[in-house]
Amino acid sequence: MKTRLLYLNTHRLAAFAWQQGRLHPEGIFENNDDGLKQFSHYLGTHDQGRFTLLANVAEEGHAHESIPFLRGADREALIARKIGQHFQGTPLATAISLGYEKTQRKNEKLLLSALTNPAHFEPWLLRLANAEVALAGIYSLAQLGGPLLKKLGLHDKRCLLLTQQDHSIRSSYLVDGQAHFSRMAPLSDSSIAGVASAFATEAGKLHQYLIGQRQIGRDENMPAFILAHPLTLPAIEKACPDRGQLNFRIVDSHAAATRIALHTLPEDNRADLLFMQLLAVSPPGQQFGNDNHRHHFRLSQLRNGLLAAGIVALLASSLYAAKQFYDAHSLHEEAQALRHSEAELNRRYQETASTLPQLGIDNDTLRQLTTQYAELTRQQALPGPALRLLGQALDRMPAIRLEGVEWRNDTAYDSTKKTAQQLTVVHGSIALAHTDPRKLLGVFDSFVELLRAQPEVSITVLQRPVDIESGSTLRGGDGAEEGVKPRPFTIEIARRTAS
Repeated sequence: MKTRLLYLNTHRLAAFAWQQGRLHPEGIFENNDDGLKQFSHYLGTHDQGRFTLLANVAEEGHAHESIPFLRGADREALIARKIGQHFQGTPLATAISLGYEKTQRKNEKLLLSALTNPAHFEPWLLRLANAEVALAGIYSLAQLGGPLLKKLGLHDKRCLLLTQQDHSIRSSYLVDGQAHFSRMAPLSDSSIAGVASAFATEAGKLHQYLIGQRQIGRDENMPAFILAHPLTLPAIEKACPDRGQLNFRIVDSHAAATRIALHTLPEDNRADLLFMQLLAVSPPGQQFGNDNHRHHFRLSQLRNGLLAAGIVALLASSLYAAKQFYDAHSLHEEAQALRHSEAELNRRYQETASTLPQLGIDNDTLRQLTTQYAELTRQQALPGPALRLLGQALDRMPAIRLEGVEWRNDTAYDSTKKTAQQLTVVHGSIALAHTDPRKLLGVFDSFVELLRAQPEVSITVLQRPVDIESGSTLRGGDGAEEGVKPRPFTIEIARRTAS
């Protein structure tokens, strides 16, 4: 967005186009009907870009206020009321915070500033509003004095700054870079000697005024900076020797222009170009225009924000599309490489297979057979765990005699089964001397319980050592031979294992 600067004084308005540290004059418009008409035509042909208005007028006021510690809308309302009390009737006002008092109440110190003759601005602002141009802000020369000295490395806590604009001398009192007082005095003699004498006179008047207002001490040293063309420096230095507590420091305007990157050097003592350069590259945080004056500037900001968001979205979409295209291209190349690798492996397989003996079956059948063989190998079982379980129980039951063992894997081939079952049929007997059937049954039941101790084992009794059917009579033995006779039994042990 192109930057245009409007410089308004008491008699006319000058328009400049700013580009990379150079100021290009685009028109001068007198403060009359013809000048306003020409200005309207100028705005009609240069309605694009951002406009900034810099004012150099005598009607400028400053006031100090202290308000309670507030935030948000309450603070804004109180500041508006304070501005109305000091500068009633002008919408061109602003407030600058000077920090907080170091007391328990923590009051905020404010510097209130206003352009007190709004009628001088209204014709120009009306043309700007009718042309719907983007007015970024309205500023005064006094606002830019402190920032200019700071850019030049000449910043003092309290100082005076004297510059020449048009046919006047502006003298400002600066505290921490803020203009607490500024006045414009007419310049009756525009010769080098007359300008030098005017600088000395105005500096002395302002110094005495500040002492009289008790804004500075009578014994306080006060530096006074004078911005001047290099050809006028000897005359000004001669006319402005240090006197009393007032110390003059003459600043070369060409050196200052180079320091702030202004490529259009001033042709005389006027410092207008330096202030406009500073306004273009580093405008102050506060300005005098209200929301009505800056309405079209806000719209342009919103429009530019939407355009920027659209461009960002477009770039993001383009980057995402490029990434997707790159990924698709990479996947396509990878698929081609895999197809080539598969073809090469198939070729090598066919070459290797042609050298092997032919089995007389196709590959699918061979694959099924090898799969079934692997599954059978996985499901095969040995009787070791079942015999180990039986041996542990026999060790604890010495009265049990093992007569025979039958073991088989009772699981048919099924690849979907997750468990297998092994069956162990145990033939044994119980040999106890001179005992009765109840003791025999107790020994047998203990043996069965030992076998059931494993959770994966289930026991089925096929034959008990003593017949306990309901039709039989349970009684003790009649003789010694009956007592030592072995009592046979048969049990079946089913053991489940994970396949």
